[in-house]
Amino acid sequence: MGKKKPRRPRRSFTPEFKAEIVGLCRRGDRSVGQVARDFELTETAVRDWVKQAEVDAGERNGLTSSEREELAALRRENRRLREDVDVLNRSRTDLWEPGGEIPPGHPTSRGTR
Repeated sequence: MGKKKPRRPRRSFTPEFKAEIVGLCRRGDRSVGQVARDFELTETAVRDWVKQAEVDAGERNGLTSSEREELAALRRENRRLREDVDVLNRSRTDLWEPGGEIPPGHPTSRGTR
């Protein structure tokens, strides 16, 4: 088996740069692979940018860029809220001593609320 190429460090690109690359691919005078080589990009990344541009333009099914951003924000908020609930539940558990009276409303209490 051949040697693996060393991993390229992760780079980030502006939306304007991505739009230029997508435009070059859509013009049709160069293949996606050629555009990727010309700009030292991975072919997979360029193909993903072209697909996302097609979704955003309504030419392909999938989540638009704004929907992806909203989903990511909601997932971050959900994770933060779950962490907050976890902290609150731990603090409620720490309020009573084992063998002592369980505070009303505690998940393990059997009393009425």
